[in-house]
Amino acid sequence: MKISNIDLGKEPVLLAPMEDVTDQAFRLLCREFGASMVYSEFVSSDALIRSVNRSLQKITVCDEERPVAVQIYGRDVDSMVEAARIIESEAHPDVLDINFGCPVKKVAGKGAGAGMLKNIPLMLEITRAVVNAVKLPVTVKTRLGWDHENKIIVDLAEQLQDCGIKALTIHGRTRSQMYTGEADWTLIGEVKNNPRMNIPIIGNGDITTPERARECFDRYGVDAVMVGRATFGRPWIFREIRHFLDTGTHDLEMDNAWKLNVLRQQIIRSVECSQKGEIGGILHVRRHLASSPLFKGIPDFRQTRIRMLRAETQEELMTILDDIEKNWLK
Repeated sequence: MKISNIDLGKEPVLLAPMEDVTDQAFRLLCREFGASMVYSEFVSSDALIRSVNRSLQKITVCDEERPVAVQIYGRDVDSMVEAARIIESEAHPDVLDINFGCPVKKVAGKGAGAGMLKNIPLMLEITRAVVNAVKLPVTVKTRLGWDHENKIIVDLAEQLQDCGIKALTIHGRTRSQMYTGEADWTLIGEVKNNPRMNIPIIGNGDITTPERARECFDRYGVDAVMVGRATFGRPWIFREIRHFLDTGTHDLEMDNAWKLNVLRQQIIRSVECSQKGEIGGILHVRRHLASSPLFKGIPDFRQTRIRMLRAETQEELMTILDDIEKNWLK
C-alpha cells in the first residue's frame, strides 16, 4: 500500500493518533515493534498558529519514527491552512492528516473534529484548501457519520477523495457512539468496494487481536488497519499482529518477564523524551501502565493500580513493576 509515494508495504498496521497517548517516546516504541506508520497526537490549528508551547512540542518528529504523520484539527479554513503550512515548514512529517473524527465534547461540540460531520460543505472546503496549501500528502480521518440516522460515509468518502486527499481512515462508529458499542466495519467495506474510490482506505475501530486484524483485511478488503486503544500498556501488539499477518501463527517468544521489561523501557523513554522533565514523563506513562492487559487477572490489583496512578518518580514506578514481577508474574 502507498500513500502518495510512501510505501507502507503489504497489509500495513498503523498506530492511531491519540491525545495524551501517542507522544514521540510511544511512537518510537511502536515503530520498533512493527507499526508501519505512526501518528502524532492531534494538534489544534488555533493553538499552533498562536505558537502555544504544548502544540509546538506535539509536532516535533525525528527520523527514527518515520514514516510519521502529524494530525491537525480546527473549525475554519484560514487557521487550518496556516497550521498546515507551519507543520510542513517546521516539522517536515511524511503525511499531514486532518482530524474530522474526534468525538469529545470540547472538540466536536465546537464544530471541529467529528463536529464537522454536521457541516459537510465546510469540511470539504477545509480539506480542499489544506490540500492546495501544502506539498505534503494530505489524508483524512473521520467516522461513519454524526449519528445512526446520518451514516453518510459512503458518499462523503467520494467527496473527500475529490478534494485531493491521498488516503482516508474511517473509524467504524458514529460521533454519537463515542467509543461505546462495537465498531461497524460494514460501511468501511462498502467504501473500499466502491469502484469509484481509488485512494487507500484504512479501517479503524476495535482492532484488539491479530485475528481481528486478519479478519478485517480479508472480509472488508481494507488497505490498512489502524490500532488505537488496544495499544495502551501493550506496544508489543504490533509485533503480535505483524507476525500473525505474515505467518498465520502465534509462535513468538514474549513471556511476561519480556513484556514487563518493555514497560520498563517505556517508562525510561517517556522520561527521556519529556520536555517537562521526569514528572512530565511519569504523568504521561503511568496511565499506560495502569491500563496494561499484562496485569489482568492479578488478584486485588486495584490498590496497585492506584499506586501506579499516584507515582511521581521513575523509581516509584520501577519499584511497583519489580513488586509485580516478584509476587505475581513469574
